[in-house]
Amino acid sequence: MKVSFNEIIDSKEKMKDFDRTNPYNVSALLVHVLCNYNAGNENNFYDMLQFLEGEYQTISSLDKQNVRDRMFQNNKSAFIGKSYFVGAIPDNDYTPSLPYEVEVVENDYSDVEQGFKRLFLKSGGADSPRPILLRLAKDGNYYIWSNSYMGLLADIKPIESSNPWV
Repeated sequence: MKVSFNEIIDSKEKMKDFDRTNPYNVSALLVHVLCNYNAGNENNFYDMLQFLEGEYQTISSLDKQNVRDRMFQNNKSAFIGKSYFVGAIPDNDYTPSLPYEVEVVENDYSDVEQGFKRLFLKSGGADSPRPILLRLAKDGNYYIWSNSYMGLLADIKPIESSNPWV
């Protein structure tokens, strides 16, 4: 399923307009969170991430360090989020096409455990979709479960403009 956006969501307040009873929306919103990582000011990034994780989960200092480490690994903080938009590939330096679309897929194991939903996000820089685990709360909304988002920060192919080889 493709989830479409007219813009890259850049604040927690704008995320409140989306239906979080739909796990596909929540997964796609996570891509927007990744696009908002700024090493100089991580507050907005963590406010958005905390919103998707919900108030009953906290982002630990260890998780924050792991995010920081993965974002700076191979200088991917500027393009890792954009790589999850349809049309964004290494050859175009992960420039997504408009409208911004995130392809979220499921498989035979997506609904194995009651109250949980395992979905997968496709990246133009990865050979296979990356998993994300969501949990359904009593309020009817889905939330990113624990630090399952870390898999989205795994290495991807570098942008073509930084490739020194022919």
